[in-house]
Amino acid sequence: MKKQYAYLLAALVLVACRPSQKQLPILGSRHLIQKTVGGKVITDTVYQTIPAFRFLNQDSTMIDNHTFDGKIYVADFFFTSCPTICPVMHRNLLKVYDKYKGNREVMLLSHSIDFKYDVPHVLKSYAVKLGITGTQWEFVHGSKEAIYTLAEKSYLVSVAEAAGQNGGYVHQGYLVLVDKEKRIRGAYDGTDEKQVVRLMEDMDLLLASYTR
Repeated sequence: MKKQYAYLLAALVLVACRPSQKQLPILGSRHLIQKTVGGKVITDTVYQTIPAFRFLNQDSTMIDNHTFDGKIYVADFFFTSCPTICPVMHRNLLKVYDKYKGNREVMLLSHSIDFKYDVPHVLKSYAVKLGITGTQWEFVHGSKEAIYTLAEKSYLVSVAEAAGQNGGYVHQGYLVLVDKEKRIRGAYDGTDEKQVVRLMEDMDLLLASYTR
């Protein structure tokens, strides 16, 4: 697990220090495969991708990984009663929502880690308070096993129940950028306004890469 989180730490270093560039890195694990093309054996790289998932959204509608086909999206993990970083994260993520509102190639996906309380109608109230309409920004509820496994093994974000902590849960405040191939292309501290600006710059780069 420490190795997985190291990918996101490396991503944050890239976010903070990377000069303007035309192509974003692909984060996460990878492995090489050999295949035969035109009679020649070539080596190809297979990158980690976000696997299939299925959750209820704020409108009590079941959504899945195919909801995000043909989209780039930003994923995060939160809970509605969070007294610490979540309000800051989502105030900053609102800037992303406002910039790309109506863009059919862009979505946002917020996973609640409070599987006991954050059922769809609670998520709906939360979304309404944020001023979110439509389904471009999805807030989803799922089982502890499904959400926590996806967070730690696929998005590489640490989440946990923590009875002694304020709010009862702990989690990292990363905003994770995922491309149309379901690969992680960046991770940004959602509480840092400068990194959220960089996120939007990188989203523009990623969108532009699909028009070349």
